Amino acid sequence: MPDSPREPGIPVDSWIQHATDNQVAHITLNRPETLNALTPDLRERLIALLADASADPDIRVVVITGTGRGFCAGADLRGSTVSGPRAPGDVARTLRLGAQRLVAAVLDCEKPVIAAVNGTAAGLGAHLAFACDLVLAARSARFIEVFVRRGLVPDAGGAYLLPRLIGPQRAKELMFFGDALTAAGAERLGLVNRVVPDEDLAGTAHEWSARLATAPTRALALTKQLVNASLDTDRATAFTAEATAQELNMATEDAREGLAAFGARRTPEFRGR
Repeated sequence: MPDSPREPGIPVDSWIQHATDNQVAHITLNRPETLNALTPDLRERLIALLADASADPDIRVVVITGTGRGFCAGADLRGSTVSGPRAPGDVARTLRLGAQRLVAAVLDCEKPVIAAVNGTAAGLGAHLAFACDLVLAARSARFIEVFVRRGLVPDAGGAYLLPRLIGPQRAKELMFFGDALTAAGAERLGLVNRVVPDEDLAGTAHEWSARLATAPTRALALTKQLVNASLDTDRATAFTAEATAQELNMATEDAREGLAAFGARRTPEFRGR
């Protein structure tokens, strides 16, 4: 899907709000007039923020949400062209270097990533949410596999993510028809961890992120890697990866603290190290 240019004179930093509080990185898409559709510059900024959070030992959780009525309406196609000659490989290259990199940045982030879906999540926006480790949804949120409505093939990792989350038959139903899926429907299918009243979304995201920020960060990172890889590996490979992860984790300060606290019958104080 071709990229659209950035609107002249508008700095990308005004389209994304970023703050860190109590070791939680809060990333808020801030283009409410477009339902937080992603331009190339905005997408690149989001990828950079995820990479920074992954590498920063003082950040232990990431929360992604949006302002207004939309979480993310997908790629901003204004100004893009879908007709006319193009060189072979242009579309594939654009996807590989664009939307697929964003989804990979979420999956590969070494910190837990929570999606707080405040409104419409369509196309790339839906897949951005589904790539997150935990998905909270406001009651008014909805998810749309919008590609078929535009005569397009699903992209941004959708055909990889959805079958693994809900199975191939359900995934095909969503992708073939492109119907809007309510938050409650997404929860029933297993795409959403919890649906909350709209006014409770921010508070619930704060509660979950606060809990994760006091958890053993390296153990969570290794757990995330194991779970994400499990559906693409055989049992022997998965068991070997599990044993290796446990070996690596036993060298962390948090593992030693957890075992010491257990022996002393006290609450552990994990520091993310």
